[in-house]
Amino acid sequence: MPFYKDIELVCRGCGVTFYFTAGEQEFYADKGFLNEPTRCPRCRSRRERGGQHEKKHEKAQ
Repeated sequence: MPFYKDIELVCRGCGVTFYFTAGEQEFYADKGFLNEPTRCPRCRSRRERGGQHEKKHEKAQ
């Protein structure tokens, strides 16, 4: 069984520091995900909801 520990990462979306917790790492490994997240939870949530599309749409008007 691998040993996981919290890792400090920097979000590529907003630049904030966030933690990729041991529990999240285990979840990623169980799902077969090979890469660490590149966005913080807030940016991931915003991206999944389509927030970036909304922002681009607002700027285009």
